[in-house]
Amino acid sequence: MTPPVRSVNPQADVPSTDQGSLLAPTRTRDGRSMSAATVSVMASSRGAQSSYATANSGPGSFSTQLKPTTSQDSRLRPEIDMHAITVGDNDNSTSEQRQADLQDQIDKETKIKIGSENLLEALNAKSAKNVKDQRAQVEEQLNISNKKLAQLKAGLAVEIQRAKEVKSPPADPQSRLSFLFRRNLSRSPSRHVAKLDEDGDEETESPTFVLAEILQALEVQGMQPEYYVERANSLVLLLKRHPTLKYDLAWSIFGLRMQTMLLSDSREVVAAAYRVMRYAFTDRKSLRIIRGLQTDYLVILSLVKESKASVEREQALKFVRAFLDVKDGVEEIGRAVVRIIVAVAEHTEDRLRNIATLTLAEILVRKPSLLVSAGGLGVLTDALGEGSYHAAESVGSSLLYLLDTPRRRQFLRSGRELETPFAMFTDGGTLHGHLHEEKLKANAKVIASLLRSWPGLLSLCMNDFLPLRSLLLSLQIPTIHVRNIILELLFDLLRIKSPSWSSSFLAGRRLTTYGRVTNMRNEHVKDGLNAKTGTTTNKWSLIDHYVSVVLAAFLHAGLVPALLRAEEDPLTLQLKRKTTLLLGEVLKLANDLLPPSWSAQLQVLPQLLKSAAEFDSEYRFVAIGTIYQVDSVNRTLYRSGATSLHPSKGTTTVNNTASDRQTDQSKVQAAMQMDEGQFRSLILESQVLNTSNFQKWNWNLIQTAIDGPLLNPKRLDEALKVTKFVHRLFNFYRPFKFRFADVKNTKPNQRYVRAGCGLVTSLLQNPEGVKYLSESKLIRQLAESLSHFDRMSGLTSDSPLFQADRMNETLTGSYFALLGALSKDSRGVQILERWRVINMFYHIVELNGRDDLIRALLSNLDYTLDGHLRIIISKAMTSCSKEIRIFATGLLHKYATKPMQLSSSQGVAEWAIKLLVTQLYDPDVEVCEVAIKILETACNETESLEFVVKCRPALDHLGEIGAPLLLRFLSTSVGYHYLDGLDYITKEMDDWFLGRNDAYVVQIEATMARALADIPEKPSSLLSYDETSEQPEYGLVPAHFYRELTRTKEGCKLLKQKGHFEEFAANIRDFATENNDPEIILKVKGCLWAVGNVGSMELGAPFLENSDVVKWIVQIAETSEVMSLRGTAFYVLGLISRSLHGQEILLEYGWDGVVSESGEALGFCLPLNFRKLFEIKSWAARSEDISWKRKTEVTVAITDSDPINARILKLATDLGNTVLAKRAANDLQAIKAKKAPGFTKPSVFRKVMQILEAHHFRLPACRFVLDLFDKRVLEQIVLEEEDEESEESSASEPESDDEPFGTVSAAST
Repeated sequence: MTPPVRSVNPQADVPSTDQGSLLAPTRTRDGRSMSAATVSVMASSRGAQSSYATANSGPGSFSTQLKPTTSQDSRLRPEIDMHAITVGDNDNSTSEQRQADLQDQIDKETKIKIGSENLLEALNAKSAKNVKDQRAQVEEQLNISNKKLAQLKAGLAVEIQRAKEVKSPPADPQSRLSFLFRRNLSRSPSRHVAKLDEDGDEETESPTFVLAEILQALEVQGMQPEYYVERANSLVLLLKRHPTLKYDLAWSIFGLRMQTMLLSDSREVVAAAYRVMRYAFTDRKSLRIIRGLQTDYLVILSLVKESKASVEREQALKFVRAFLDVKDGVEEIGRAVVRIIVAVAEHTEDRLRNIATLTLAEILVRKPSLLVSAGGLGVLTDALGEGSYHAAESVGSSLLYLLDTPRRRQFLRSGRELETPFAMFTDGGTLHGHLHEEKLKANAKVIASLLRSWPGLLSLCMNDFLPLRSLLLSLQIPTIHVRNIILELLFDLLRIKSPSWSSSFLAGRRLTTYGRVTNMRNEHVKDGLNAKTGTTTNKWSLIDHYVSVVLAAFLHAGLVPALLRAEEDPLTLQLKRKTTLLLGEVLKLANDLLPPSWSAQLQVLPQLLKSAAEFDSEYRFVAIGTIYQVDSVNRTLYRSGATSLHPSKGTTTVNNTASDRQTDQSKVQAAMQMDEGQFRSLILESQVLNTSNFQKWNWNLIQTAIDGPLLNPKRLDEALKVTKFVHRLFNFYRPFKFRFADVKNTKPNQRYVRAGCGLVTSLLQNPEGVKYLSESKLIRQLAESLSHFDRMSGLTSDSPLFQADRMNETLTGSYFALLGALSKDSRGVQILERWRVINMFYHIVELNGRDDLIRALLSNLDYTLDGHLRIIISKAMTSCSKEIRIFATGLLHKYATKPMQLSSSQGVAEWAIKLLVTQLYDPDVEVCEVAIKILETACNETESLEFVVKCRPALDHLGEIGAPLLLRFLSTSVGYHYLDGLDYITKEMDDWFLGRNDAYVVQIEATMARALADIPEKPSSLLSYDETSEQPEYGLVPAHFYRELTRTKEGCKLLKQKGHFEEFAANIRDFATENNDPEIILKVKGCLWAVGNVGSMELGAPFLENSDVVKWIVQIAETSEVMSLRGTAFYVLGLISRSLHGQEILLEYGWDGVVSESGEALGFCLPLNFRKLFEIKSWAARSEDISWKRKTEVTVAITDSDPINARILKLATDLGNTVLAKRAANDLQAIKAKKAPGFTKPSVFRKVMQILEAHHFRLPACRFVLDLFDKRVLEQIVLEEEDEESEESSASEPESDDEPFGTVSAAST
């Protein structure tokens, strides 16, 4: 029996042509064809933009938003309760009935969705202004329907899975049969069921046989379009399920079927054919076969159609984009096709304009000569600077890629392509509105992305910093939003993180208020604590070095005078204050990042002092005010500590932190000495004694009382025995009162948690408080609530306190924070042991399915004290699920990074490090990776590093993951001898010498690109005790083998014996001028980084002295034609300047370094002659470099033996001339009206196509001239039914795909 050909119901899929199937055209009641289902592929509004190619879709695919693809459904409709969908039915109903109900809901929602799509198409066809709101409502309903459909289908899938898990089949065999056959009666099966059916088909049918059946079905003539679309969808699904099937296609048969479909009058059928063909691509040979089917002509004819054929045009463009997914596929894209894509990208009203622009940018990277010869560079340059293209940064990246090497940058003829985004800032004559402001913001992002790469920075600073100077001069334009955007751009480029008091300062408040200083001091304590651990680390930031060169470039372009002129003419008070703040930050940055010879001249602000000294001028008072404001901002910046990303030259962080701690302790002491009267009035004002309603209590006063007076035994005794203050507070926290436990878990409500933890901590400081705590009902009831989850207790509850939903929605989970406050003190631990809470902790850790409870428990306990709690976390780290093991391992970061206790072997840091070393042998690599990262951080301290080495961890089984930790071992003699005994050093050294240096280049360039991209991190869903350890740091110098090796004398001796440094220096010397071969350039970069890392160590100074390698690195940084290589050399010179000896050598070659106030090198250096850094040989094409002569092999045949045909060809050429276009169009219409035979001849059609390929035409002109030809002409060409005369004439015409780059036709001008 012949198996039926499978088809997919067109209504079953979301309206995306890649993730599901092409939707067949539906018909209305009056029989007219409705293409809404097909147009819904572009179901965004007319202003919606197309987007980057998506990796998860089919070949050549793209989504309908250029912005990041985040779901917008959540804000359109409240969340649907999935629990109600899947389990909310009557318990007595069978699984079959529940599935039937869900399927009915799916059918109903599908009809609503299709109706919305039809209405959306009807609204899109209208151009009335009042349709905009209706269209938005319909799109909202469509999004709602799509979301509800997805949730219903997920519910159905859950129900089907649940039915499978039932061990015994239904008692009634009839119900089983009805379930099995019911799916065939459904009009709109869900995607999940379709997938099940496909799996069943795979088992019973041969894919080759099914392919033959589908191709045979497509051979039938005269069927409805739906018939062919369904078969094409089935063919796509088959190719998706069996990817190897496309390698066995019989192209003679398959190609003929596709040609027939492509020649169909139905747009949906043509679109389906394009979709099938792009799924059939395998390699470049398959692309040649497909091009042999005359697809170039077909694609061009599809792309020039009007916007109502959106599905066909979209699939045609996806078809072309799929060429880029094949290796060397860009070589098979014809120039004629690229010309039409350029025309689409130029057409402002075209909905495919954005994705066409992105396609051109990708072609520019793959084959720049093709794009330039097709005239596409102008389109990309316009997209870069017009401000309305949402992915302009991607276009900028393509241009930057070309700028990097001399060979590639020759394609950028003018050399000014990157300056287009600056034009809108200097255009002050236009009417400024909201749209202009949005475009300026978009251009500011583009400028920022260009200046965050070395090709962009060098290109924009070449011509005496002309683009930067024009941007700074735009500050004088008297438009508020222009100046505001430029100031924000400067903050962004210099990576200035605004201090916490900046918003108050911009609002007009004084900087000397008590609140501001208090906030600054609190922040400074936190920053100081973080900085304290970083003082001994070797986390060297390349970002700071990059900011220093950007700052220097802007200073040379006139940044300070431009800001001072903006101060003279403040448009608003807020802009004046923002300018003052930026000026203060710039002066601080200059002092921190630039050599003294540079910053000393800036700090005095000579222009302002001169103006302030002119007693006859009225501007004198403005200048004096500005000096005062800048001085005030500077003093506040230094007083508030390092609020920016950049280190300060001062080294008083730790001392300041200690003094701040003393200040806080003195405040606590003063609060403890509060007398009886003050304490009573404080309690009365808190309202605790007046009412039992906790929402009326003053929690700020309660917190003040807890943190101060309650630490005094007298005041505590009074609060316990004389008043009900503590008693009422404990009543609020008692679990079975359900007051604290029912409070919503929001950020403002965390004050209740802080107060509770503070209360427990204060009571533990006094024997009377300990006695009250141990006898209070709070701990007793918490113990009872926890016992419900202890299988050994025998207690159960229908609604236990610590349910999962209560833990998420209320403050119930914060009870573990109170228990954690108890665990910090030995007396608190005794209270927990008295009520058997510790025993319950042991059993809770063993729970399955309650990871949330285990996370809350582990993250709130304190493990400083040696005892049961340490055993509990070690148990969780070894016997729980992988997620809990990862989480528990991460909690040790806080303890492993504490200072070592050399006097005692039982310190918390030693315990944590031992436990982390044990985790290195966990069966899951993810757990080992977390442990490695924490140990690597702990090894920043020498004592901790030596202790880790004493533990003798074996890391061979971890491979690359353990490499960073082993490199840390090299930095001490103890670690060196340990690794030398394992024969690790020599093998690793040879490995780095032979290849790892190149991999290091890729790693460090990737981390720099990621750091400069400013992509916000996704918030972690895990409840981490130390969240800072979870955030990866970008822009830091990764650990390098040769740098760690040079830290010890033994390592330097080995390096000298091996002679690797001399090899690196020789490579740099030999290939310093290389500007072409990418492999050699990569090798030179690897050698540069190796030399820089060795030279950054003080012990590496002899290596630099004994060779002239620094001279060659300076030469690369100042003269190399490869821009990225210049940037690498610049960073390497910064590394060398980290040693004082390296700075001395650099000074001999005209580079000055930066040192701190204590004389420590900071790793920033700049050339004394700064303009040398940006001297690059100009590559702008000159007129004599461009050949204007036509070569005979590429000359377009615009002549014909028939005078009428020759006239047609001449007029077609004139359509590209804006002056002659209108007259030429009228003449062509007249010739067409006379039914000239030329419009029915394939030879004339081919010549017109050659004209379209050779010259630049607008999209309407292309559409006009191609619509003149008879439809039968294309069929003759595609099916090779041309007459002999046509074949001879076409054979005599050369192909123009091989036109060499550099020829320009006269008519194209």
